Amino acid sequence: MRGMDGLILVRKPVSATSHDVVAALRKILDQPKIGHFGTLDPLASGLLVAAAGKATRLFPFYAKLDKIYEGRIRLGFSTDTYDADGRPTSPESSDYPAQAAVQDGLRRFEGEIVQVPPPYSAKKVDGKPLYVYARRQTPVQGRPFQVRVEAFRLRRYDPPFIEFEVLCGSGTYIRALAHDLGQALGCGAHLAGLIRTGIGEFRLEDASTLEQIRDFHGSGSPAAFLRPMETVLPSWPRIDLDEEGVRLVRNGLPVAPGRIAALNGLSGQPADPQAGVRLFGPDGRLIALAKPGACPGQFAPFLVL
Repeated sequence: MRGMDGLILVRKPVSATSHDVVAALRKILDQPKIGHFGTLDPLASGLLVAAAGKATRLFPFYAKLDKIYEGRIRLGFSTDTYDADGRPTSPESSDYPAQAAVQDGLRRFEGEIVQVPPPYSAKKVDGKPLYVYARRQTPVQGRPFQVRVEAFRLRRYDPPFIEFEVLCGSGTYIRALAHDLGQALGCGAHLAGLIRTGIGEFRLEDASTLEQIRDFHGSGSPAAFLRPMETVLPSWPRIDLDEEGVRLVRNGLPVAPGRIAALNGLSGQPADPQAGVRLFGPDGRLIALAKPGACPGQFAPFLVL
């Protein structure tokens, strides 16, 4: 079934890398053009949004979506990877804080905060990922950067474990949140488990395992796992063009109001201030993304699909 285009919500298992999932999808679907929008660490499981065919060109619009995670933090000692796969970097402590102190600690990391990336991460220093230095045991600190944490909530406290939920902006290292929380509480901590439950409008309960995708594909039921191009970027207004409008857009030219057959959703502003509009042909297929052109009522394509 070559040539399929759209998004695939995958339930990534623990221990598999995001690249492993993409490689498996390429093999299952017999399609080389597959990528993903947002890496999950091997220790983490949960929602991975993959793209097939033309949908891979939508990376800039999906990579920056907010994320939702549920996880478990182990108090008592820190590790060199900031998670349970690493080696302890502090003596073990059993002097666990009270629940009120934990709740206050979580709140300290809400809002716009500055993170230093974990030593074992893909952030680069002098052109090399930090994990390269860490594996060589060469101490190098990554550059601090700003992230946004909308909510860092306590779900259950059973010392030494904290069960939490976090809603955060793209680029936030949950491992770093766990490590920094341990430092703030004075007892050390590391991430013991993590599940990504949401990315933008997508939710884990709507995702399929690789085994399910293999079965759906084998039975000729791609609609069971593939979200077609016509469903992408639903918050962007829809514009339906006539045949001449389609011809202009496919040649990279703007379309004037006379070429527009119908407008949908332009009475209000798109949810994303950087959003544009989606252009559809008479057959109902998505053909391009566009933004307002130089003249009133005109739309100029910036990504022809």
